[in-house]
Amino acid sequence: MNGFTHRSAAPGVHYAAAPCDRVLRSLPAHPADRAAARTLDGTRATEFLAVRSLLRALLRVLAPGLPGPVIAAHDTGRPHLPQHPDTGISFSHSGGWAAVCVGFGRQVGVDIEVPGPMSPQMVRRCCTPRDAARLSTLPGRDRETAFAWLWTAQEACVKALGTGLAGAPWTVPVGIGQRGGTWNGVRWRAQYDASRIPLTCAFTAACGPRTRP
Repeated sequence: MNGFTHRSAAPGVHYAAAPCDRVLRSLPAHPADRAAARTLDGTRATEFLAVRSLLRALLRVLAPGLPGPVIAAHDTGRPHLPQHPDTGISFSHSGGWAAVCVGFGRQVGVDIEVPGPMSPQMVRRCCTPRDAARLSTLPGRDRETAFAWLWTAQEACVKALGTGLAGAPWTVPVGIGQRGGTWNGVRWRAQYDASRIPLTCAFTAACGPRTRP
């Protein structure tokens, strides 16, 4: 993958993450992606091209018989491959980082979050009172990092269901430091041991054989 590492979060579920600028230096953007990015401003264009270039690179490794797939979006904003509906895809970007996920025979969600300040209202909304109190005892950077891990799990779950923020990710029960769980038919795994930036993958149950396109 041009020097990029991809990992497995579960059977048939693969992900990759890298700084956006490194992706764009190493991977050529697809013509269709470059054309679509012309309508976006600088930062949004960078993120748009980075996640799609990284996704295409991951697909080339996992499914080499799938050259230049069409990447589209449903009305809800959920990305998909129209020619390969059994292959789930997801991507995320935060603070100059890009993350992508591919699921064969599954729907998937991925979220990456560079830790940063969060409001007390956000903490109260996303955490139980016990976890909010636990967060308040941590030093600033540790507090931001712990919350970022929690948030990536919540958002990855709603992405796997295709609902995004409309699915109220803050209602997904995730505890501080929790590394995996199940919610509403979705399993999630926080990649503590593999990613130095908080990153979580979520995925639905496999539908039939996990075949690659």
